[in-house]
Amino acid sequence: MATQPVLRGRSADITAAGVPAGRIYVWEIPVRLTHWVNALSIVMLSFTGYYIARPYLAISPQETYSHFFMGYIRFTHFLFGYIFLASLILRTYWAFVGNQWASWRALIPFVTPEGRGLFRQSVEFYFFARREPPVVLGHNALAGFTYAIIVTLYFIQVFTGFALLGLSDPGGFWHTMTGWVFSLVHMQWIRVIHHVVMWLLIAFALQHIYVAFLIDAEESNGLISSILTGYKFIVPERHKHTDLHAPAQAEHGPDNVTAQLTTATATQPSDPRSPSA
Repeated sequence: MATQPVLRGRSADITAAGVPAGRIYVWEIPVRLTHWVNALSIVMLSFTGYYIARPYLAISPQETYSHFFMGYIRFTHFLFGYIFLASLILRTYWAFVGNQWASWRALIPFVTPEGRGLFRQSVEFYFFARREPPVVLGHNALAGFTYAIIVTLYFIQVFTGFALLGLSDPGGFWHTMTGWVFSLVHMQWIRVIHHVVMWLLIAFALQHIYVAFLIDAEESNGLISSILTGYKFIVPERHKHTDLHAPAQAEHGPDNVTAQLTTATATQPSDPRSPSA
């Protein structure tokens, strides 16, 4: 029973090496875990947060739970706030110790000629000036820069949320850590910022889902399933015809584009992840 090779290496090397089709382990467990924890947290925080700001459910006073319903909503909001914070801490840590596709460098594509070229090609694709998206294994450069903005919004949302929580406990931990902001910005503006960022994140989530399905269809490399399994796929036809790294090679010379791939030992036939021939 033949198996497809599991490839590990930099996206530039994989393109240059002309490798056959195979699985590439891109998204490590902490990346996938925090992705779904963040998604669930944003959904729960949005529903509960909007209810706290403007209760949209009419609860009959005859219901026993109605007397503390807002308390349950606030508890759920605070609970997922802590979960969201823990997820951000883990993902930030993994941005410094994870593989190249989890690295913080993916969020700032402008520091290298290759990154700037990828960013330009991504913008051209989304503005219909390029027929196909740039071929990358992780995030494309435009997506990476977008995620840098989203991560910034995440931290703004966490900070403003816990600052508002600290108001209910003057002298407590969160009031001590965040209370200084109210000497700079009025409390109501902190609430407005917290509310506006919620809507920005909801808008991003809708766009993110659409673009994920779009790029999955365009690249045919298992993008959607990769956030569950961690694996994406080499598509030889797309890698053969791409001029993705031509600017980088022209500037730095072909010797700097080296094939450093290693093919993992073939998995056992009993491994359910191994596609058989």
